[in-house]
Amino acid sequence: MITCLWALGAALVAFVVSTLLGKVLIPYLHKLKFGQTILEIGPDWHKKKQGTPTMGGIMFIAGIILSTVALFTARVLLSGNVPTIEQYNIFIGLIMALCYGVIGFIDDYIKVVKKRNLGLTAPQKLVMQFAVAILYLLALRYIGGDAGLTSTVIPFVGTVELGWFYYVIASVVIVGIVNATNLTDGIDGLDGSITFFAAICMLLISSMLSSIGGVIESAALAGGCLGFLVWNFHPAKVFMGDTGSLFLGGMVCSILFALDVPVLVLLIGIMYLTEMFSVMLQVCYFKLTHGKRLFKMSPIHHHYELCGWSEVKIVCVFSLITFVAGAIAVLLTYFGVVRL
Repeated sequence: MITCLWALGAALVAFVVSTLLGKVLIPYLHKLKFGQTILEIGPDWHKKKQGTPTMGGIMFIAGIILSTVALFTARVLLSGNVPTIEQYNIFIGLIMALCYGVIGFIDDYIKVVKKRNLGLTAPQKLVMQFAVAILYLLALRYIGGDAGLTSTVIPFVGTVELGWFYYVIASVVIVGIVNATNLTDGIDGLDGSITFFAAICMLLISSMLSSIGGVIESAALAGGCLGFLVWNFHPAKVFMGDTGSLFLGGMVCSILFALDVPVLVLLIGIMYLTEMFSVMLQVCYFKLTHGKRLFKMSPIHHHYELCGWSEVKIVCVFSLITFVAGAIAVLLTYFGVVRL
């Protein structure tokens, strides 16, 4: 019951802050002319979205950070205990996600202010993203106190020791998920909706693993996404931009790594991964067949758009898949981790 109250409080604070910020931030972004530039390679009907304010991810970033910090502080003060290692790890993850948001902000700033449509170059992004991932993992080991950070938990298998190779795999996973989340942000409400359901599943997993930190952060993530969807659901009045999408990817990774079950991202992040692999398959197929396409357009949400699906239908179907896959992850945690 107490855990439910903390979750409700975190979600409510993040939701209210994110929603109310929209009233202030969206007109301000309009005033600054921070509008989205629609690339020619996208569906033709997306051109009517030209000029819609971007960088709106600032709304839920502020809500999630304020909520998490406020609820953690309240819990520590009420309990009278010093912060635990788990709580330190949650805050380290929050900083990591914020760093990815900053990278996204730089990218968006270059696009909308410097008028360079593609923003940062791919090598520039990757160097910064891997640097953040490596620093995050080192912080978990040396600041968070997880000196044994060379293993991970796999449902029904137990703890699997990977040695120093753990850092290589973990870095690739973090950067991959962050970029996959970025690719998912292509139509109104898609990234926010998918992440909302992912957050709900991580909240349940956190509760099962008795991680109050994970509960608070997952609830804040869910509330922040829901507050943003008030403004971003079709027809969107604001886009999250790379500022928001990279932050969301960092948040998902930070929670699962703090819980020591990053392998569950294969289920909870199934639609992020589907979006990413659809782009990879499209590029490989195009090169191997000298110009033929596997999908009408990638990422795959654009394929379904060109097949006649509405944006709302795509959001609903992709969110449902995320919820079902996430529910499987919850069951795997209950039977394969909690009862090990």
